[in-house]
Amino acid sequence: MKTNHLLLSLALLAIGSTARAQQSFLQSGPMLGYSEMREVMLWVQTNATATVHFTYREKGKKSPEYHTASVKTEKTRGYAAHCLADQVEPGKDYEATLFINDQAISLPYPVEFHARDLWQWRTEPPAFKFVIGSCAYHPDPTYDRPGKPYGGDEQIFKHILDQEPDLMIWLGDNMYLREADWNTMTGIHYRYTRSRSLEVLQPLLARVHHYAIWDDHDYGPNNSDQSFIHREKTLAAFKHFWANPTYGVLGESGVTTQFSWSDCDFFLLDNRYFRSAANRTTGKRTMLGEHQIEWLLDALKASQATFKFVCIGGMVLSEAAMYENYIALYPQERKHLLEAIQKDGISGVIFLDGDRHHTELSKWSPEGQFTIYDVTISPLTSGAHQGDGGKNTLLVEGTEVAERNFATLEVTGPHEDRLLTIRVFNMNGEEKWEYEIRAKELHKK
Repeated sequence: MKTNHLLLSLALLAIGSTARAQQSFLQSGPMLGYSEMREVMLWVQTNATATVHFTYREKGKKSPEYHTASVKTEKTRGYAAHCLADQVEPGKDYEATLFINDQAISLPYPVEFHARDLWQWRTEPPAFKFVIGSCAYHPDPTYDRPGKPYGGDEQIFKHILDQEPDLMIWLGDNMYLREADWNTMTGIHYRYTRSRSLEVLQPLLARVHHYAIWDDHDYGPNNSDQSFIHREKTLAAFKHFWANPTYGVLGESGVTTQFSWSDCDFFLLDNRYFRSAANRTTGKRTMLGEHQIEWLLDALKASQATFKFVCIGGMVLSEAAMYENYIALYPQERKHLLEAIQKDGISGVIFLDGDRHHTELSKWSPEGQFTIYDVTISPLTSGAHQGDGGKNTLLVEGTEVAERNFATLEVTGPHEDRLLTIRVFNMNGEEKWEYEIRAKELHKK
């Protein structure tokens, strides 16, 4: 009898040791990627080659239990894996368990995701809340510039989760490539891994759906454009570490994509891959490229969404011609885009952007035309700066924030009277300002 007890104890000890061994393979995540009505993408990263998969079931139920396909993580992909949950039903919430090398991984926080709602022709559009932010710099003394640390206050990610958003849109400069990073895939993967592995970030990754665009610091060197010789490396890494629904439009490369949530459409643009040199005096100057702009205008015109959120790395409406603002570097293209939106009768447009290390809201209401807003939110953990010193004549009074911050955007109300409520919070979760936009306002001529 004692022998049986000893064998059982040894077997349990072996199982526990195996589980701990597989736990040690986990580098970062799980992260929730895109959500559709019939599938959701789940992401995870290991620190060495391993086989990963997820099981998932409807929240609150023990069965049935579903499995994603197993994926082998590889060094060439930064040991990152995309696992497709393709047995979900619209509008349902699910809880998931990560397996590494067929061993369940115990986490101190839940992994929970939502399949998008099928509400059309059935109910009012669901209310939802999303978060936006940009410029997340995580200190790394070995590779940082000497002097005062540039990044900090990483508890901001806890305060974001406290808001219980359905999704988060990262508006560029989501991590900062250093001089030692951007010329090699080794360096690029290192920087992504270090940024994604931040401990306080993990619960947010596991409970909120994440979408992303990029700007110069996660594309390449500061202020970089299409001439950056290693842009295919950073594009590949972007695809490894983010789980957007698609990458690129009209047969072209880049990170451009589009998705819907409730009665809103989101257009995620690429302001780097097609960008011409801003200081050239010959040739056509463009930030978005002709094909991407034409796709955007077609997609906006086709959209029946109440709010059409256009996400882009840099400020669009601001009339302060400073730094990398649209009007400062590519005024003709900006003029063409805004005029085309008005001439084509495209209502409900709101630009969402970052980059500038301060936050502000701009409002453009040309007489007899549609009102357009531009919500600039920056930075998350990078250094914060003062605004443009009153040079933006479209600035909504009282909306400048010169400290680390994020914003929640909540869409509520019946279909015929949807309300967008924007709230900006500082790094401590304290509300700085609130602003309401009724959909009717954007559809008036």
